[in-house]
Amino acid sequence: MSAIPTIPSTTVSDRLRRKHSRNVRERVIELILFGAALVSVLTTAAIVYILAKESWVFFQHVPLSDFLFDNQWTPLFDDAHFGIMVLLSGTITSSAVALLIAIPLGTIIAIYLSEFAPFRVREIAKPFLELLGGVPTIVYGYFALVFVTPILQRAFPDLPGFNLLSAGLVMGVMIIPYVASLSEDAMRAVPMSLREGSYAMGATRLQTAIRVVMPAATSGIASAYILGISRAVGETMILAVAAGMQPNLTLNPLEPGATITSFIVQVALGDLPHGSIGYQTIFAAGLSLLMMTLAFNLLGYWLRKRFREVY
Repeated sequence: MSAIPTIPSTTVSDRLRRKHSRNVRERVIELILFGAALVSVLTTAAIVYILAKESWVFFQHVPLSDFLFDNQWTPLFDDAHFGIMVLLSGTITSSAVALLIAIPLGTIIAIYLSEFAPFRVREIAKPFLELLGGVPTIVYGYFALVFVTPILQRAFPDLPGFNLLSAGLVMGVMIIPYVASLSEDAMRAVPMSLREGSYAMGATRLQTAIRVVMPAATSGIASAYILGISRAVGETMILAVAAGMQPNLTLNPLEPGATITSFIVQVALGDLPHGSIGYQTIFAAGLSLLMMTLAFNLLGYWLRKRFREVY
């Protein structure tokens, strides 16, 4: 009988040692990744906690009915009113103007880059489009104030120097890269077999883009729209510079107005004592803005789940 070969103990020990060391490294990397994910969760929870805590103090002095249904917003006056609808009207008006610019133009740009643009044009245009989204918003604000508003005043002689229209138009230009880039990525993810099948049936490139590619990329395009809406609702500096920061219950973009974010900036830079009712209004307004953004994000999640493509 032949002898059974033996494995040196040193070889087994080295192999086990390497395996143990690899497991330790993987465990450490796993903990680092978990900690990075936990940071975002804890940050969100901390923001919600602070807003809810400070808003609770505010609502102990101001009835919720006055906050929701009063048609005046004068929290810094002696005759204080706390009607959030005044700020919501400015936020909705400016966001509507911005989205009327961003969504159609962003969609058209996405269709062109995805379905019609040559490779070299796409490679040049895409970075410039994304660069437009990196311009500081304060620059957009002064651009609206000193360039766009004088042009609009030629068409509307009675247009005041501060108005929601010019702020909304420039804000729409700022949002275009977000809508166009995400929509183009969603369209590019559509399998080429769907396009080839459409071409085989005799469809043109435009018909294929509108009737085949866009429906197939519905969830991604809807997510781009939701991101654009959230970006418009949360914009601050353009409206603080160009819209006037005058609380005005109106849906007319030709008038000045204040939004939730511009009011927060106005109060945060003031000399109000910490803990006063005027100071607490920024947390109640911030909580309202958070609820709006949460609603849009939930809508986007539902749309992605409802229209998710399976290829």
